[in-house]
Amino acid sequence: MARHDPRRPLMGRVVIVGSINVDQIARVERHPKPGETVLAIAHQELAGGKGANQAIAAAAAGADVLMVGCVGEDDLGTAYRHRLAERGIDVTHVWASRSEPTGAAYITVDEDRENTIVVVPFANQGVANGWPEHFPDLNAGDVVVLQLEIDLSAVRWAAERAHERGARVVLNIAPYADLPSSLLALADPIVANEHEALRLADSGAGAGSLLVTMGANGAVWDGQVVPAVEVAPADVIDTTGAGDAFVGALAAALAAGASREEAMRAAAVAGADAVTYPGAQRDARLRGRR
Repeated sequence: MARHDPRRPLMGRVVIVGSINVDQIARVERHPKPGETVLAIAHQELAGGKGANQAIAAAAAGADVLMVGCVGEDDLGTAYRHRLAERGIDVTHVWASRSEPTGAAYITVDEDRENTIVVVPFANQGVANGWPEHFPDLNAGDVVVLQLEIDLSAVRWAAERAHERGARVVLNIAPYADLPSSLLALADPIVANEHEALRLADSGAGAGSLLVTMGANGAVWDGQVVPAVEVAPADVIDTTGAGDAFVGALAAALAAGASREEAMRAAAVAGADAVTYPGAQRDARLRGRR
């Protein structure tokens, strides 16, 4: 994964405002038909959530990372906070909900590596409940990264606060939702895959700064094209989290003062690396869990 060049001083932090989920992954020979029950071949409990995935990726790329999010007041939430802290991420603004458990994603993967995913936000929906006392002070030079696995009112609030403080907003419009033009205009860039970009275009909301990821065809940011980093088919283990690795590394590079092209190239390297290990994060088992 791309590392920060020590010859270029960091200009700001990467502040991730987003989801923290635990992925419950069942591997099956085939997906069940409606009303059918199948037995799993194996089960894994791994760290996930788009926000946390991107925080891990940004930290791995050398950024000073602060995570803003909400977990449950449970063993999974405690283990996840420890995991983030062990990777050098500031978890001061990750708080525990007394009313909801830690967010979860229920994933089934068949022998053809096709998956189905059901996300239950749980505590993630309470991200904004602790604001403003739980929201960090922001500085010009900070890069605030947002996704859409938390309540959209929280996304808007965080983007507006970042804009007021002169911080840069990176908005990963995933999972896709229609957003008002006033919110989209605050992002530089909006990050979308090809399907999300098409839905955004169809919405008519417009996007002033748009970075589209195109898998093996690379990425384009307002006309600036960067090719994908090739990975041998035999080395591809799991594509889960590749987009989050891209966004996290992109934010780290932007916080370090990189140009658009430099940032996209660093992000492409991170995205390619992410498909070579299982799960959305490297060594994604939650330590302290049986």
